Amino acid sequence: MTKVFSIAQIREADKYTIEHEPIASVELMERAAKASFDWLLANTNVHHSKCVSIVCGMGNNGGDGLAIARMLYLERIPVDVYILKHADVGSADFELNKQRLEALDGIDIKYIVEDSEFTISSSSDYIIDAIFGSGLNRAVSGFAKRVIDVVNAAEAIRISIDIPSGLFAEKSSIGCSVVKAVYTLSFQFPKLAFFFPENASYVGEFRVLDISLHKTYIAETSTSIYYVDVPDIPQSMIFRPKFSHKGSFGHALLIAGSFGKVGAAIFAAKACMYVGVGLLTVHVPYNAVACMQMAFPEAMISVDKGNDIFTSLPMELDKYSAVGVGPGLGTDEKSVVALREFLSNWNKPLVLDADALNMIAMNKEEMLPLLKYNTIITPHVKEFKRWVGEWDNDFERLEKQKTLAKDYGIIVVLKGANTSICCPDGEVYFNSTGNPGMATGGSGDVLTGIITSLLAQGVDAKQAAIFGVYLHGMAGDIAAAEVGQVSMTASDICNGIKKATKCLK
Repeated sequence: MTKVFSIAQIREADKYTIEHEPIASVELMERAAKASFDWLLANTNVHHSKCVSIVCGMGNNGGDGLAIARMLYLERIPVDVYILKHADVGSADFELNKQRLEALDGIDIKYIVEDSEFTISSSSDYIIDAIFGSGLNRAVSGFAKRVIDVVNAAEAIRISIDIPSGLFAEKSSIGCSVVKAVYTLSFQFPKLAFFFPENASYVGEFRVLDISLHKTYIAETSTSIYYVDVPDIPQSMIFRPKFSHKGSFGHALLIAGSFGKVGAAIFAAKACMYVGVGLLTVHVPYNAVACMQMAFPEAMISVDKGNDIFTSLPMELDKYSAVGVGPGLGTDEKSVVALREFLSNWNKPLVLDADALNMIAMNKEEMLPLLKYNTIITPHVKEFKRWVGEWDNDFERLEKQKTLAKDYGIIVVLKGANTSICCPDGEVYFNSTGNPGMATGGSGDVLTGIITSLLAQGVDAKQAAIFGVYLHGMAGDIAAAEVGQVSMTASDICNGIKKATKCLK
């Protein structure tokens, strides 16, 4: 996993690298510029560009931009360089890179001052934004704001260096003027702001570029926030002993389905089995039994006393290793009573989703205290609001998620792009897999089945949530590659699980 450091920690990482490698600060800047330059050559058509416009501030972010401009120019790629002159003198490394650029024949540097008319050539295919870096602490205004407006209005591919100019890394930027990047190239670590929906139109697609900051500092510096790009894989996913049997991999129970929503139970069941649980029982209403057995005969059936809804608990609860509750249940009062009874009597690993969450939201005072430590809940945004209320911005939303996890000792998986996982110990994990095609009915039921399966196989609750979300997104990415995002269904995601687990090493 990649640690997500604060801006203060990133500055310390730079300082530590400079002091212990050792390396001059301007050479560390050169390393960052080279990583950006290499990415541009490998991932864009700048080689065939009519012109690349580079807009720089006078701090170290601007120094990065000037160094990139020099590298592009030496590659014989036409560049226009603009410097937003908001001070008499720039940072030391900015000034040194300006001197290096000015020493080249044929480079024309244009200065943008308060009363100047700033325009970007219509021949520019790419605009590189290096105006303000991650140290920005107040909203952009005045002529700097006008420059950002011009950058955003240009018909060119915008690429921000380190962070889109105007975006705050650690607080909300709602209402601020921010560059709308197509790509953001972040150095060594992603920024917290990159993971939130409110910033999606600014960040675009972010890429984390390795600039070889000192490994000792990274290893020894603690953080509570992580980006799950390379997850820890549960042992049962990659190795199965020769003499193992179905009892070796747990017995999962799913309480799911109601009249008209049996599909939710089927998707959860398929996902649960595809992730490797040894035995699976699905508790469904009487009228869902035939449909369930025909659709997925690998699952055993526990029959509810109700014809169409969840009204009673399965027999012999103790024989199950883990339980998932909620997909397609409905919120009938009889189901509320049955869920309350279940929560009062269950002390093993548990996943709650969908209508289980809605029933608890309707009865918070009596049902929230029944949740046991490390219970996993998997709400989407609307379900989460029923638990915690509204919020003003996504940073506040994250704080509410962290508070809920800490106050009730539960793991809160908030589904969406870069799904966030908050744990009782205060740690937060953002996921790297998945795509918009997964915004389809049944997708959440698949996730419930995946996590329930991992829990039943003995995987620790935190690891089950983190890896389950990663595997779910990986299956969705495989499905998108095969059928496209628009046509993707929950069945495609289920099928993607088989191929995703085959890829694990």
